[in-house]
Amino acid sequence: MDITLLQKHIKNFLNYLNNEPGKLNTDQEDRNQRIAYYQSWTKDKILKMSQDDLLEYMSKLYAMLIWGNKQYFVDKLIDDNGFEELKKKLADLIWGKDPIEKRWDRAMKGIKGFGPAMQSELLCYVHPHDHMLWNRRAYVGFSYLGVSGLPKYNYQITGKKYKELSDIARTIADEMGKLGARDTSLLSVDYFIWEELQVEENLSQIFKKANEVKPVEKLSKEESGFVHNEIRDYLRDIGQWLGFNASIEKKVADGSKVDTVWESTIGNMGRVLYVYEVQTKGSVDSLILNLLKAKNNPAVQGVVAVSDKEQIEKIKKHASDVPGLKDMKFWDYEEVIQVHESLEFVNTSINKLNLVPEGF
Repeated sequence: MDITLLQKHIKNFLNYLNNEPGKLNTDQEDRNQRIAYYQSWTKDKILKMSQDDLLEYMSKLYAMLIWGNKQYFVDKLIDDNGFEELKKKLADLIWGKDPIEKRWDRAMKGIKGFGPAMQSELLCYVHPHDHMLWNRRAYVGFSYLGVSGLPKYNYQITGKKYKELSDIARTIADEMGKLGARDTSLLSVDYFIWEELQVEENLSQIFKKANEVKPVEKLSKEESGFVHNEIRDYLRDIGQWLGFNASIEKKVADGSKVDTVWESTIGNMGRVLYVYEVQTKGSVDSLILNLLKAKNNPAVQGVVAVSDKEQIEKIKKHASDVPGLKDMKFWDYEEVIQVHESLEFVNTSINKLNLVPEGF
């Protein structure tokens, strides 16, 4: 990390706040309120929360800005995880006794639809001196400061990596303290990153195609699981943002439970389904058989295999002689990631306008 560059921006940030005491007080009050609110949710209180409590708890997160209809997202979170199991896993992530590396990885594997931005935001509010808030803005800021080995995609953010990132954030907090900052929590570091390190060239580059996505063949068993679940969840998100009723791990025919389904109801005529299967590790023949069974459901109008370029070619060869899959579609998972990033940006930007009030 370029400490000289960091110190330059910290000085700019502190000078700005000194000249804008109103903003300083407003930001500090916002931080204090968020910390107080989320720290009030003890382990026992989380385990006893109602579904309405969960909606309020989640709705206050910045990571929820991408969802205009927060009730819809929370309902899906409950459906995909089970309410009681979700509360247990949430309480373990935030208040568990194991090292953060283990708790983080358990949550990443065990809570469907609950990514690093939400996990880290909750941890940062409850433990603001230990855990940082990691999101795309943090990536931009760290990259600008010359931090190497940054995780571009969610599957790369393991518990070990998250701890490393928080340690780097604490280095920034220490430098802020040396230069006179009153608040040196990692939540304050997040405000500094948003205010001072979002340089235009980095923001424009982040949506460009990166070369960090490993081919499926080179993924470890653990990475394979993370990639599979991340792409599965991204497909669901994309479907929801496009107006479909999207679900994950859904049974659509006897013997066929698929990764993601987009569903749309056409008036009183019935429903149509679009089915997606993500291929990382595992048998290509099993994927083909699963999609073939899904086609037995007359509502299924299209089936899509999602993987990298090399795996897609293998799937095409295996499926070429299967009469029921002549019209199967294929989607490169790198493109899925790019589409998700773009739609996430669009939805966040539009939702900030508050064009449709909550509860409409």
